[in-house]
Amino acid sequence: RIFVLGIGFFTLCFLMTSLGGQFSAKRLGDSPFTIRTEVMGALESRGVLRRMSDMLEMLMKRMDVLARLENSTDFHKGDEARFPLDRFQPAAGLMERIQAIAQNVSDIAIKVDQILRNSLLNGKVMEGRRDQCEVPRDPKYPDCAGKVEWMRARWTSDPCYAFFGVDGTECSFLIYLSEVEWFCPPLPWRNQTAAVPSPPPRPPVQAAFQSDLAHLLELIGTGKESLSFMKKRIRHLAQQWLRAARRLEQKLKGRQRDQKHILIHIGFLTEESGDVFSPRVLKGGPLGEMVQWADILAALFLLGHSLRVTVSLKELQSHLGVPPGRGNCPLTSPLPFDLIYTDYHGLQQMKQHMGLSFKKYRCRVRVIDTFGTEPAYNHEEYATLRGYRTNWGYWNLQPTQFMTMFPHTPDNSFMGFVSEELNQTERQLIKSNKVSSMAVVYGKEASIWKGKEKFLAILNKYMEIHGTVYYETQRPPEVPAFVKNHGLLPQHEFQQLLRKAKLFIGFGFPYEGPAPLEAIANGCVFLQARFNPPHSSLNHEFFRGKPTSREASVSSQHPYAEDFIGKPHVWTVDYNNSEEFEAAVKTIMRTQVDPYLPYEYTCEGMLERIHAYIQHQDFCTTLSPPLPPKAKSPAMQSPPSPLALSPNATHLVWSPSASRDPRAWPPVDSLQVWVSESQHTCTETCRRHGLVCEPTFFRFLNKEEVFLQLSITCDSTEYEMNHLYPAVAENVHECYLQKEPLLFSCAGYNTKYRRLCPCRDFQHGQVALCRDCL
Repeated sequence: RIFVLGIGFFTLCFLMTSLGGQFSAKRLGDSPFTIRTEVMGALESRGVLRRMSDMLEMLMKRMDVLARLENSTDFHKGDEARFPLDRFQPAAGLMERIQAIAQNVSDIAIKVDQILRNSLLNGKVMEGRRDQCEVPRDPKYPDCAGKVEWMRARWTSDPCYAFFGVDGTECSFLIYLSEVEWFCPPLPWRNQTAAVPSPPPRPPVQAAFQSDLAHLLELIGTGKESLSFMKKRIRHLAQQWLRAARRLEQKLKGRQRDQKHILIHIGFLTEESGDVFSPRVLKGGPLGEMVQWADILAALFLLGHSLRVTVSLKELQSHLGVPPGRGNCPLTSPLPFDLIYTDYHGLQQMKQHMGLSFKKYRCRVRVIDTFGTEPAYNHEEYATLRGYRTNWGYWNLQPTQFMTMFPHTPDNSFMGFVSEELNQTERQLIKSNKVSSMAVVYGKEASIWKGKEKFLAILNKYMEIHGTVYYETQRPPEVPAFVKNHGLLPQHEFQQLLRKAKLFIGFGFPYEGPAPLEAIANGCVFLQARFNPPHSSLNHEFFRGKPTSREASVSSQHPYAEDFIGKPHVWTVDYNNSEEFEAAVKTIMRTQVDPYLPYEYTCEGMLERIHAYIQHQDFCTTLSPPLPPKAKSPAMQSPPSPLALSPNATHLVWSPSASRDPRAWPPVDSLQVWVSESQHTCTETCRRHGLVCEPTFFRFLNKEEVFLQLSITCDSTEYEMNHLYPAVAENVHECYLQKEPLLFSCAGYNTKYRRLCPCRDFQHGQVALCRDCL
C-alpha cells in the first residue's frame, strides 16, 4: 500500500512538472510567430491535463480498493495489528488532498478548453492570412524566389530555422528571409509587428593604458597546460611590459584612442580542433604559437582594450550569440565585438556557426597566421582555377587581415612577438661570462638530430655541444654520446644556458621560430644552413598544403635573421660544404658580439605596432583613390595620375599637387613606384632600393597612364585576374592591369613579366611602420 501511495505521489509530481514545462516552453515572445506556437502549446497542454485527470481518478480507485480490502481482512494480531493501521492514517489525508488536486485539475482543463476555443478562432484568421502569402517579385531582391524554394525543401535541415519561427508556411519563409536574413522585401502587413530596433551604438570610451596584469591572468583562465604556459610567460615579462607601456604612453602624448571590444578566440586550443599543443607543452613540443598568443594578449590588454578570451567552441558560440542549430542562420543580435583575433582553426569554427553573419562581420577578424597567406591562395575562385587551393586558404579576406610571426611577406600584417630585453648590467655580465667553446643546438625533438652526425663531428672538434632534447626514460639514440643533453628545460633555465653559450646552431628545422632571436638577444651567434635551392611549396613537403608559395624567400632556416639581422650575429653557410662550415665555426669562436634584439621584437615595439594597426587598419570601410588634380584641358579623356616622375627619373612618387585622403594609411607621401626585373618579386625589388613593398598602394598604380609615366610602351592593355599584375610583357609590349583587388600581391614573379611595384619607407627596427605611420 505504501509503495502504491509513493508511486502515485511521484507520478503526480511528474505530471505537474510536465504540465509546467508545456506552458513554460511556449512563453509569449519566444518566437516572432507567437499565435500559432501558443495554440499548439495549448493543445498539448490540454492533452496533458486530461491524462493527469485520468491517472488521478485511477489512483483514487486503487486506493479505494485497498481501503475495502483493509476492512475485510485481518492480516495481523495483537500489537502488530495496530502498526499498519497507524501507518495508514496519513494515507486518508493524502486521499483527500489527491481528490482536491483532481478537482482543481478538472477546473483547469475546463478553463483551458475555453481559452482554446477563443485562440483557435483567432488562429484560424491569422493562419488563413499566413497561408495566403505570395513570393514578391521585386527586382531589388532577385534571389528571393530561389531562397523561398530552398526553404520549402530544406527548412527542417537545421533547427535554427524553427528557432526563428519558421513552421513550413510560405509566410514564415518570407518573414524569415526578410527580417532575419535579407533576401526578400519586408511584408507590408508585418509593419505592426516590426522587430525591436537595434540598440544605439555604444558611446566611444577612451582607452587607457593598464598597469595591473592580474585581471588579464583571470581572463585567460585555467585547465590547460597551454594556458598555464602563457600565464607564466606573461608574469615573467610583466615588468618589461609595464615599462614599455609607460614609454609608449609618453610617446603618444595623450592622443585620443577609442577602446575596442575585442574577442580573442584561440582555435587551436579547442577540443574540437584536437588541441594537440597542450599535451606537448611539457614534452618539448612547439611553443612558438603559444609564445605569440601570450604576447598578443598582454599587448592588447596593456593598451587598454576590453577583452574576452575563449578556448572552447561553447564559449565562442555564447559570446557571438549563435542560435541553436547547425550554424546556417545568422547571429541572434549584432556582433558585440569591434575586433576578433583568432587563428585558422577559429576562423573555420566561426564560419561554421555564424551563418550569413560571417560574411557580414569577417572584416572585423584578424587571423594569427604563423607562416602567412599569399593573395593567390586567399582568393577562392583564383586559387581554384590556378591550382593554388589548399586546406588553409581561399577565405577572400583582405590579405593584411592575416598577421604573421615574422615579416616574411608584406602582403600580410606583421604581428610578431617579444624577446626578453636586458639592461646594461645584465649585458655586461653576459659578455664577461661567455664560454667561447660552448654551443647549444636548436632542436628539442630527437628527429631534428637525425642524420646530422657529420656537422656535429666537425663542431665537436672545437666546441662543447649542449642539447635540450626531451626524453622520458632513456637518452634519445639520435643524440650522440659526446653531446651534453639537459633534457627539456624550463624557460628561465634555457635562458641561463644561452647566456653562457657562444654559439646557437640550427640544423634546418624548425623554420622561423622564436628561439634564434632569444639566443641572439642573450649574446649568442646564430649559425644556420643556407638552402640551395630555397625551400618552398614547390620542392619541400613542409610547405605543401600551406597557403603560401614562399618562392625564393626561404633561403635558410630563419630568413628574418638572415635578411634583417645578418653578420656578425647571424651566419648563413652551406652545410654541404664541410670546409665552409668548419671555417665559419672557427671564425665565430674568435668574434665578439654584444647581445642584440631588434626593436620590433621588444615589448615597446610590439605595443607600438599593434596600437598602429588598431587605430588605422579598417577593413570594413573601402577607401577609393583620392581625386587627382584638376585636368588642365577639358579635352583630356582621363584625369592625370596622382603620381609624378622622381627628379632622377628612375621611379614615380606621389605628386605634390595631388590631393591626399587623411584616412589613407600608410600615408601616401611614403609611396614610390619601381619596376621589377623579370626574375624578382615586388618584395625583393623594394628591398633592393632600401624600401618595403606596400600592397595597399597597388590601387594607385593600377592605371594605364602609369605605364606611360614610366616610359613603358603598351601596344595593348588588358584587365585580368592575376596576382602578378599590374605588369608588362616587354618583349611583346603588352601591358596588364589587375581586375581583382584582392589579388594585389608583393609575392610572386614570372620571367615573362616586369611588375609595377609599390614601395614605401620604414622605421629603423620597425619594418611594419613607415616613418610617419605612428
